[in-house]
Amino acid sequence: MAKFRILVVDNEAGMLEVCHDILQRLPETEVVTESDAVKAAKLLKEEVWDLLLTDIRMPGMTGIELIREARAHDEGISSLIMTAFPSVDSAVEGMKLGAADYLVKPFKPEDLRLTVRRMLDNKRLREENRLLSRQVEHPHWFGEMIGASASMQDVFSTIEMVSDTDADVLITGATGTGKELVARSVHRLSHRRSGRFVPVDCGAIPESLMESEFFGHERGAFTGATARSLGLMEFAHEGTLFLDEIGELPLNLQAKLLRALQERRFRRIGAKAEIDVDLRVVAATSRDLEAEVEQGRFRADLFYRINVIRIRIPALSERADDIPLLVEHFTGKYGEEMNRTGVRVDDAALEILKRYEWPGNVRELQNVIKRVLAVATSEVVTVEGLPPELVDRATQSAPSGGSSFFEMREQEISRFERDYFASLLRVHGGDVTRAAEEAGVPRGTLYRLLAKHDIAPAAYRS
Repeated sequence: MAKFRILVVDNEAGMLEVCHDILQRLPETEVVTESDAVKAAKLLKEEVWDLLLTDIRMPGMTGIELIREARAHDEGISSLIMTAFPSVDSAVEGMKLGAADYLVKPFKPEDLRLTVRRMLDNKRLREENRLLSRQVEHPHWFGEMIGASASMQDVFSTIEMVSDTDADVLITGATGTGKELVARSVHRLSHRRSGRFVPVDCGAIPESLMESEFFGHERGAFTGATARSLGLMEFAHEGTLFLDEIGELPLNLQAKLLRALQERRFRRIGAKAEIDVDLRVVAATSRDLEAEVEQGRFRADLFYRINVIRIRIPALSERADDIPLLVEHFTGKYGEEMNRTGVRVDDAALEILKRYEWPGNVRELQNVIKRVLAVATSEVVTVEGLPPELVDRATQSAPSGGSSFFEMREQEISRFERDYFASLLRVHGGDVTRAAEEAGVPRGTLYRLLAKHDIAPAAYRS
């Protein structure tokens, strides 16, 4: 990680020596002192600093003027005022200019150390929050992966075997299969679990901003760069960097990323010094990267670098037996969110869901269940409660020799009629008139239905 840079400005040599001695003991910190405020203003203009400590009363330029100069060149810089002559006016003016705190001389060494440590921590947190706000994370992921099929059990076994190593991982699978879930599981089971999991959608970042997003930039590196900015690789230090849809990266950035991944070292845009990072890379793609390499759209050396361990996630159509488990999970999860608790999908509807091809995989199933719950009028979702277009495609793709949707529906209706009318006759002792009245159908219709199902009323008379 890059060191914090602190500039201490005071016209008293003794105070500069004391501050340098105290602050240089802080980890990952570089301390520079300057007794001339005018020279300090030049340093603030020409170099990048994280924190300015300045006295108020100095010849040539006051501390307030120095803070104003610093903010003009770098709006992200933090400032700390030190003075032996505190006043309300100077404190208020300093705070208006962005000074985060105020120390009165003489101060205790511990007070200075704790104040600066807190200010640097807050600065790092602000930078991290800015970075997080720029992240585009996938909205379609859930808490646990689900799958009893042999193919998913293989995925789970591979994750367990490789998670606690530092080997880079390449996850392949169609869109919507849950590649980010696998990446998060690898991170969660690794020794890096206490570090950050940083997801990056390589297809969502504009090409003109990609290098800055990955490596960060210094103030003044380009138009609009008014403050130093962390890059994603630096942000993932001691954690896991998840490069989703890595096949979408342009070739010029692939070359720069390759060097950074090989050496775990990079340089911010506009910086002179390189930064070392300790991170694990997990990449994912829905593309055939071997084919992309052959066609010159993906660098072979980058492919070999990330393809250390490969985990392939099967499409949902390859593990249709997992669909009932997924449906149960989604109806329970989203049923609570949508105030539709207790809703279940019946067997006939589940059979239709298992026959559907699911081009959008688990993500599509997730959204279908949300839609079904939103329009459900009872606690049991039947075939009629499924999206019509899904039912049509599922029945069109039914295998030869199997039951079509209409055949299955007819079977369900027949079963219901037979059980319902037999139960009515049993309750009414075989009395057709009373059974017809309770069912709300004419006696003639009931007789025809009884004959259709070969039900004899006399068999129910005692």
